[in-house]
Amino acid sequence: MRCLNEPIARQANQEDNCTGRFWEGRFKSQALLDETAVLACMAYVDLNPIRAKMADTLEQSDHTSIQLRIQAALKGEQPPNLLSFIGNERENQPNGIAFSLTDYLQLVDDTGRIIRNDKRGAISDNSAKLLTRLNIQQDNWLKLTTEFGKLFHGPVGTLQELTDYCEHLEKRRRHFASCCQHLKAG
Repeated sequence: MRCLNEPIARQANQEDNCTGRFWEGRFKSQALLDETAVLACMAYVDLNPIRAKMADTLEQSDHTSIQLRIQAALKGEQPPNLLSFIGNERENQPNGIAFSLTDYLQLVDDTGRIIRNDKRGAISDNSAKLLTRLNIQQDNWLKLTTEFGKLFHGPVGTLQELTDYCEHLEKRRRHFASCCQHLKAG
């Protein structure tokens, strides 16, 4: 990511006739090591406009992948520029996210209803089913999707995924292991 970010930052600084870190502290790149980390990060990002009170519903959340997914789903399509939801894992699996779009939409919608201070609700049976399949406690899921940016500052995944990742990179210490505790099974 550093190699990708550096030329962009240099060009932007040259265009703006300034120096310093272009991305400041707002932007970061993190390794998402497993499906739980990917879904938690996706839900966190998809709910940003609602958290910021820029939108009341997912359909109104401009510039989000969930808005594109909803618009495409209404036409019975997948957005061509986003990785597709392909359903459950299977042999000879095509590239895609191994969950159904319906489960993801339901999960984000229910999570959003819990997050919003003016709306109280419980996670529905549909999304609990997905959380159960992922072995995530509902309280942990809520913490992951509301505090993703605060909780994680490095690679994101279960402790086993973090261990495998560190071994692959030949790192002796598992930094951020305490953060990954939030991804542990219920």
